[in-house]
Amino acid sequence: MNKKKLILIADDEIGIHESLRIYLQREDYEVYSVFRGDDVMEAFHRMRPDLVILDIMMPGRSGTQVCADIRAVSMTPVIMLTAKGEEVDKLLGFALGADDYIVKPFSPREIVSRIQVIFRRINQMTTMPEQGKLMVGNTVVDLKCYEVTVDGEKVLLSPKEVEILHLMASHPRQVFSREQLLDNIWGFDFNGDPRVVDTGIKRIRKKLPENTDIVLKSVYGVGYKAEVKENA
Repeated sequence: MNKKKLILIADDEIGIHESLRIYLQREDYEVYSVFRGDDVMEAFHRMRPDLVILDIMMPGRSGTQVCADIRAVSMTPVIMLTAKGEEVDKLLGFALGADDYIVKPFSPREIVSRIQVIFRRINQMTTMPEQGKLMVGNTVVDLKCYEVTVDGEKVLLSPKEVEILHLMASHPRQVFSREQLLDNIWGFDFNGDPRVVDTGIKRIRKKLPENTDIVLKSVYGVGYKAEVKENA
C-alpha cells in the first residue's frame, strides 16, 4: 500500500489552510499546517513532508528566508505563495530554489494541479532506467535521487537546477535557448518570467566547484550550452 504524500502548508491565513486542506485531502494527500515562519523548519524536520507550500509574507521568518533554509538541507519541492506578484519576487523565489510560484488570490484547484505536475515530473525522472544517471568526467548528475557529485563530493542544487544541468550535460555543445529550457524544465504552460533561466544558470555556475568537468557557457544572443573539459 502506497504511503500518502504529505503536504506542509506554511501561511498565516487560516482561510488558506482550510480551503487547501479540503481540496488536498480530496486528492488523497495528507496535510500539516504551520502559521509562523519561525515554526516551519521544526515542522519540516519532524514531519518530513513531500512538498511545502510556503507563503512569502509570514510572521517571524519570511518565506524567502525559510525557502533558503529548506534548500540548505533538502531538495523537497517548494511552491511559494505571495499577494504581491511583482516579477522581482518571482525571480527571487526561483533564485532561492522554489519549484513554482503562485500569486494570491488563487484557486485551490490550481494549487492541486501544480502539485500534481511537480510530482508527475519527479516520478518520471526517478523511474527512468540508468539513463537518469549521467557521468561526465568527475561529475555525476543523478535524476533518480536528484544528486550531483563532483569527485565524490555532493553539490547541493535545487531540483530545477539538477534538471537543467542534466538536460544540458546530456547534450554537450548543443545550444539551448531560454524558451527551450523553459519548455523542457518548467513546462509548456509556464507563464512566468523567462529570466528564471538566467537565474538558474548563474546559480548552477556558482554552486559547481571549479574542478567540475562540466562548464556552462553563454552563447550571446542565443542561449546556453554545456561543454566538457578536455581532460575529462
